Amino acid sequence: MRVNRKYKDSVFSFLFRDPHSLRELYGAIKGIVLPPDTPLTINTLEGVLYRTFVNDISFDLAKKLVILIEHQSSVNPNMALRLLMYISRVYEKIIPGRSLYSRKRLIIPRPEFIVLYNGVEPYPDEAMLKLSDAFEKAESLGISAEMPPDLELRVKVYNINQGRSQAMLRRSAQLSEYSEFVARVRDFEGRAAGGRKPPLKLSGRERKKAMKDAIQWCIAHNILKSFLETHGSEVVNMLMSEWKLEDALAVEREEAREEGREKGLEEGREEGRAEGRAERDIEVAKNALAEGASIEFVQKISGLDIETIKSLAAR
Repeated sequence: MRVNRKYKDSVFSFLFRDPHSLRELYGAIKGIVLPPDTPLTINTLEGVLYRTFVNDISFDLAKKLVILIEHQSSVNPNMALRLLMYISRVYEKIIPGRSLYSRKRLIIPRPEFIVLYNGVEPYPDEAMLKLSDAFEKAESLGISAEMPPDLELRVKVYNINQGRSQAMLRRSAQLSEYSEFVARVRDFEGRAAGGRKPPLKLSGRERKKAMKDAIQWCIAHNILKSFLETHGSEVVNMLMSEWKLEDALAVEREEAREEGREKGLEEGREEGRAEGRAERDIEVAKNALAEGASIEFVQKISGLDIETIKSLAAR
């Protein structure tokens, strides 16, 4: 299978790209065994979660579920919102548009959202992200906080790092070996960086060598051996693309933080200017009152409210 030239696969999406692997993966996550003849159709949409990168696998299982599994190497609290946008696109793809206007109720596949996390930031074995956590609070509108929102979406996140979610990893040899493979890549990158912890400052050449060394180690230790022997060079290219994407996202996050800091500074400067104007207005009002000006006249020249001026006049 050749790598899509327009949309680059991640190692995860490339490894779990066939129905057999997905049945085993989903069964391991849910703690069930799916018969090998269980119908499974992949319907991944390219360029939705990432513009040029495929890091997710969407499929329908026996036409009863639409399951989206995304692999993440960094914590993303906006996952529920992103998947809301994604699932609407999936439904648009699998449901004929005209049928929406039918008088007959449509029966659609039930969605399920799963994220597999193997980043370096600490994360529990399991977590639940909810769309409602991002909603504006409605108490100010007189709506009870106990009243559930009309729209909800839940995403189950599983930590698949080495040593985490061990019961699930034991149920899937391929997922367990993938977890080990990722750990070995990080190990060899750490060696190339002189034992330093992430974030690692490696040149592209150093990182590529570390990845190649990790692949050779895994082949020698029977970890994803057949897959890596067949697709080793492609895996290196995928890993380099993932690294570049993570680096680009990190830059975007830093730029966002910098923009936030600059906005905060500007707001602070504006607050300072506002405080300065208020002090000047008060000084103008005091001087005018000292000269015997009426409260109405002082209000016109200072812009202060009547109550403030009366308070100044009473001093």
